[in-house]
Amino acid sequence: MSRLLRALAAAASAVGAALLTLAAWPPPHTADDPGAATIVRVVDGDTVVADLGAGDETVRLIGIDTPESVAPHRPVECYGHEASARLAALLPPGTPVRLTRDVEPRDRYDRLLAYVERADDGLFVNLAQVDAGYAEAFPFPPNVAHRPQFDNAERQAREAGLGLWAVCGSGHVALTPDVRQ
Repeated sequence: MSRLLRALAAAASAVGAALLTLAAWPPPHTADDPGAATIVRVVDGDTVVADLGAGDETVRLIGIDTPESVAPHRPVECYGHEASARLAALLPPGTPVRLTRDVEPRDRYDRLLAYVERADDGLFVNLAQVDAGYAEAFPFPPNVAHRPQFDNAERQAREAGLGLWAVCGSGHVALTPDVRQ
């Protein structure tokens, strides 16, 4: 009987350990996590500068595109400032994030291409920008792992008239000199 009790106790202990492991899922982000980074600043609605531990990198959020607000030789576009302000609110300086790459690591401007997740609550920032109408879904083949999610979020934001869809009617509408944001 004591052998049976010991076996049951061992099994209960193993189940308890497994439950504790599941309760801690997803695992916390740690400094030795290769995707761990800290936001330094927001450049615009779809680009940030992040400290990856070995230095700062300009990071372009994959799968989305926001109206222009800082591009040289291009006009500011409708909802560009709002998209930038929204990203700055989601990712203030010092925010710990997890960067996940897809197939292609960099764009033609040598920016790191990544999906960005806030470390403290797991918010998928790329999707949050599209979901609230601050960005369009914009595939960057071959980096299309989340394309169905982005396309669906854009469709829902358009149908609900959220963000740029309500104010601008579509993405990439240049502001005329008499239009104020």
